[in-house]
Amino acid sequence: MSSTSEKSSTSSSLLSAQTLVIAGIVWAVMALLFFLLFSVPLSAEEGLPLWYSIGTYIFECGAYFGAALVCFRNWQSPHMVSGRNVWLGIGLGMLFYFIGGVLFGIWELYFGLDPDVSPADAFYLGSYVVLIGGMVVAVTSKRLNLESWQWGLLAGIAAFGIAVAIWVAAPDSWRTQLGMAPAAPQEVVTESARTTAAKGRAPALDNSSKLQAKGVAATDTESAPEEEAAAETKAPGWVIALDKQLAPHKNAINLFYIVGDVFLLIIATALLLAFWGGRFSQSWRMIAAATFSLYIADMYFKWRDTQADGSYQSGSLLEVFFVFSAILFGIGAILEHDISTRSRQSRRTRRAA
Repeated sequence: MSSTSEKSSTSSSLLSAQTLVIAGIVWAVMALLFFLLFSVPLSAEEGLPLWYSIGTYIFECGAYFGAALVCFRNWQSPHMVSGRNVWLGIGLGMLFYFIGGVLFGIWELYFGLDPDVSPADAFYLGSYVVLIGGMVVAVTSKRLNLESWQWGLLAGIAAFGIAVAIWVAAPDSWRTQLGMAPAAPQEVVTESARTTAAKGRAPALDNSSKLQAKGVAATDTESAPEEEAAAETKAPGWVIALDKQLAPHKNAINLFYIVGDVFLLIIATALLLAFWGGRFSQSWRMIAAATFSLYIADMYFKWRDTQADGSYQSGSLLEVFFVFSAILFGIGAILEHDISTRSRQSRRTRRAA
């Protein structure tokens, strides 16, 4: 009996809120140090080493998997004040992010591809749907009695999030018209250049065979890099064919990501203001901070991918905010579980007394 009680007490202490929160903080600090120390590329040609990329995936996927576990624990508990469906949605979002990270890691590290769209995007898109659904349930289950200054703050954050999203996702023509980007330089052909070009022209000759030979050579030259890139990858034919089939959907998927980020930012701010100063404010502060971290990381990813000449490499420094987001979601779930169970125990103690 004593050994059984000791085992149960040991397991309960290992799964206590304090232990889990400390474990999450340690994981976040280790990830930050790892990104800070090793996120500098070896060179412009070599990029980041393989072991570093594997480490970033371990930190990110491990954080999302742990967050999914504690969220599902809340879902199974009938004592959650925010409701079980809220944590089911958040837990599924964390699980989908974990599966998406694993798939994207296989595509990038094992197959050696850098796809615009991959099967991982199906799980990333699903994570936004269930995350937004869970947080909407949390908002609708509570009455939002916000003051005027709180509505103004919510509107200001929403406007800021939309402005940043437009700056990141706007086409080049829009940014040029709005003065957000310099106009593309136009080639000016002077009169002397035209004269020189006219003098340098040779009379028309029947050189169709030469042109055909040049066309074949040009085609071979253009196809050579593609063949070399295909030879460097370990991807089978069906993977390459799938990437080509999914590539045309890049713009629509990026737009969905950006709209989802802005929507999550607005809902998180509303929840933060609604629960501010309340009994369960600590957990929802963590959820709001997790959403802000996800917004920062995703906006940075989109900016580097679209506006910085496609120079983004997986494992850049600000990608650590993906890890922070998962850790904060998990800490929010842990805090709410702890407060909900303690309040339940205190009620039982009062009734017994």
